[in-house]
Amino acid sequence: MARIDLDLAHAYRPNPRDDSDYALLPLTMSFRDGGAYALLGPSGCGKTTLLNIVSGLLAPSQGSVRFDGVDVTQATPQQRNIAQVFQFPVIYDTMTVAENLAFPLRNRKVPEAQIKKRVGEIAEMLDMSGQLNQRASGLAADAKQKISLGRGLVRPDVSAVLFDEPLTVIDPHLKWKLRRKLKQIHHELKLTLIYVTHDQVEALTFAEEVVVMTRGRAVQTGSADALFERPRHTFVGHFIGSPGMNFLPGSVTAGVLRVAGITLALPADRAVPDGDLKLGVRPEYVVQTAPADPAALPFQVTLVQDIGTHMMLTATLGGHTVKARLHPAASLPQTGEQVWLRIMGPHTCLYVNEELVSV
Repeated sequence: MARIDLDLAHAYRPNPRDDSDYALLPLTMSFRDGGAYALLGPSGCGKTTLLNIVSGLLAPSQGSVRFDGVDVTQATPQQRNIAQVFQFPVIYDTMTVAENLAFPLRNRKVPEAQIKKRVGEIAEMLDMSGQLNQRASGLAADAKQKISLGRGLVRPDVSAVLFDEPLTVIDPHLKWKLRRKLKQIHHELKLTLIYVTHDQVEALTFAEEVVVMTRGRAVQTGSADALFERPRHTFVGHFIGSPGMNFLPGSVTAGVLRVAGITLALPADRAVPDGDLKLGVRPEYVVQTAPADPAALPFQVTLVQDIGTHMMLTATLGGHTVKARLHPAASLPQTGEQVWLRIMGPHTCLYVNEELVSV
């Protein structure tokens, strides 16, 4: 395993000038030895570019990549001792499951006794012990991808194992099993794992730390709890959560906060500079309350949905929409009625120029 330090930027075109010319804007990032990380973001945000730079399939146009302090920017994946698992299975159909798992070890002249032991351990972790003698060509797509995962994990001396959306071809009802299995394997093997996905459930359930990316930027790195409770950028608030964070524009003048022309009480511990800002609050923390509540605003209800475990209320104020996750037993207003919703509270975040205001 290795600690991986990145200080780089990348553009696919020469002489980049504007941000839009970069696939990866300048970033400084570290992956600790033995950590489990996820690169999370929408398609085209730079996740796979970053992964390919770490693996050595791509050299950054600026900056450096270091493994345990050693500059490996121009080193090949083999020289970096990287294992990479791709979106679609990369296996040999004419070989058995055991032969596929053993191939990376035999290629490195590992003694047969060690190969047999290691293949048995990985097959057991992947619940494939009973399929070791089957040819890969006769297996379903999910089983083939499990072999591909196993080939990435079978070498105990790798610097890191990189996963590029490895569960895309897996049936949805099997994905949660493999996510749990990968997390279990990480705890057992203590490998450095970096996992690319656009699925927040995959990222938040697998990784110890998640790197949220958008438009070539890594906007926040943190635990699932930190990303949910204190998104440092409005994109993180919008992208994390289902539905994402509500945002309302407002302004502060001489310490007085106004939203849609209505004054809201600012908590005493919130030191906010004068000017325009955004309030961000999760649907889970929006509370139906009374008109006298100084932290509430009047909304018009546009939709009430019964989700089963909760009711999802959608309401608007001044052309801006807010969603509130309410208890099924709550006394709910009807569509078109006015409802007072508490927006300001301990979980409310304030943003200036899309960045979280530290308090």
